[in-house]
Amino acid sequence: MRHEKARFINGLHEFANELTNYVSTNSGDWSIKGFIDIDKNIYSISTDTKIISKILETQLFPMFQKFADGMGYEIVLSEKQNWYPDLSFVKKADSKIKFAVDIKTTYRLDEYEGFCNGFTLGSHGEYFRNRRSTKNIQFPYSDYMAHITLGIIYTRTKPTYASQVKTMRISELSSVPSVIKDFLFFIQEKWRISSDRRGSGNTANIGSIHYIPDLLSGNGVFSKLGESIFDEYWMNQGTLQVPNPKEKGHFKKLTKLAEFIEFKGLDPELMNPPKPKRK
Repeated sequence: MRHEKARFINGLHEFANELTNYVSTNSGDWSIKGFIDIDKNIYSISTDTKIISKILETQLFPMFQKFADGMGYEIVLSEKQNWYPDLSFVKKADSKIKFAVDIKTTYRLDEYEGFCNGFTLGSHGEYFRNRRSTKNIQFPYSDYMAHITLGIIYTRTKPTYASQVKTMRISELSSVPSVIKDFLFFIQEKWRISSDRRGSGNTANIGSIHYIPDLLSGNGVFSKLGESIFDEYWMNQGTLQVPNPKEKGHFKKLTKLAEFIEFKGLDPELMNPPKPKRK
């Protein structure tokens, strides 16, 4: 089993190295320019991250299919839009062997060199806490040998065109600018790039770290603690009552890894603080 996990993840690393050229022009711009109608009008794409993410996922699917075939897997797509994961890889020779692959996109932050806006890495709600649950997940969480993020980092082009939707004729295709450019693809198990903070406001989503070199190397806040502590922390985040350091004798809901480490009696040196943003 360990051999198959290493084989699959190594294969994904090699696969990810091919993707930049697949989605880019020679100058590094996104090869997708917009939508076309039957009258040969081209409608530009906004920089909305959800739109960009869905188009990229569609554009990449033939490559995923090629990868799956070469590795001896079939792809099972999520039955519903908001289910986890985006892609389930199931080994043809042994359907008990499954890998969850979630496609996550984000953009570089112009104001902070080396940082991106970060990812949401999936829910830590019902299916994460109850590993046999089938709520909002294609297969039970524990059925997967690994939970993997295919990360896509890009640069947004400066607005004029990128900030609004425009219409152009197909004869003007060569002059249609791309809304994003300079792609960077990487593969990491999601626990390796997790932060201890939620990724989207009050929703039960796991947030990622933001420093790009640490994302590429899997140097998240749990990298020294291991996957089991990542699992335990996020199963209890927002629900476990821990001592409130500001009010002696009082308790609060768990929101920070440092609180969990103290509660568990773990070595605080094992916590890997995320890099702070600096201008």
